[in-house]
Amino acid sequence: MKAFVVDKYKKQGALRLANLPEPELRDDDVLVQVGATGVNVLDSKVRDGEFKLILPYRPPFVLGHDVAGIITRVGPKVRRFKAGDEVYARPRDHRIGTFAEFIAINEADVALKPKNISMEQAASIPLVGLTAWQALVEVGKLKPGQKVFIQAGSGGVGTFAIQLAKHLGARVATTTSTRNVELVKSLGADAVVDYKTQDFEKVLSGYDLVLNSQDPKTLEKSLRVVKAGGLLISISGPPDPTFAREFGLNLFLKLVMRLLSRGVRKKAKGLGIRYSFLFMRAQGQQLSEITSLIESGVISSGR
Repeated sequence: MKAFVVDKYKKQGALRLANLPEPELRDDDVLVQVGATGVNVLDSKVRDGEFKLILPYRPPFVLGHDVAGIITRVGPKVRRFKAGDEVYARPRDHRIGTFAEFIAINEADVALKPKNISMEQAASIPLVGLTAWQALVEVGKLKPGQKVFIQAGSGGVGTFAIQLAKHLGARVATTTSTRNVELVKSLGADAVVDYKTQDFEKVLSGYDLVLNSQDPKTLEKSLRVVKAGGLLISISGPPDPTFAREFGLNLFLKLVMRLLSRGVRKKAKGLGIRYSFLFMRAQGQQLSEITSLIESGVISSGR
């Protein structure tokens, strides 16, 4: 099969088109013929080596984290899927490789593709959709009537998170540029801050939950938007000790994560709020919930 390979970690390095054997199928795997794949910032960061301490892929390896396609074969222990099923997924860490004609994926990471969208649309969803779901539903436990501030509302995670938060009954604020104000309003944002002309810290206050996806300066400002007892979830770092423990990192890396996040955790504690770092993981059951929301029209996959 043809695949795009990373030969060595290199910033802005080109991928090599290679001919490789089809992936080996484990007992609980499905083999997916790739119909479409998404290209994410995460892909460039992995290629550049920014995550090699916690995700030590050994070059050469196939890149790619999002996929939609058709199952061609299933392992002997697979029960939820069959050949011919149209599916989508974000394969688990250490088993990525969607920039290829075929990929073997653990069935626990896979969900049936929404019937009302194309392969291309479906391939754009798993990483951003699961990030939003795990932030708002799993970690944030967002409840009706709560206030949530979602940064970068016109981005991939932002557009999905706004719609999900509104479905959960929250009041949503977001930031965007002037040209995308109407877009985020159409997705359900109740308060929109044009970052080109406004400072969100001066406009917003008393939020139960903040989803941070920006730089350290924005993170520090975001802490002051959260009300006492509230929660700030960051998908852009810094990683915290809980992440290090759940990810199974060694003692040295656990210490590094503790030191990297010590400043923000101390500031959060001083303000009476909680800080949590989220590194999205593969989860087929959650993706199935997302499929239902897309098929029912609650969430639109188009932008």
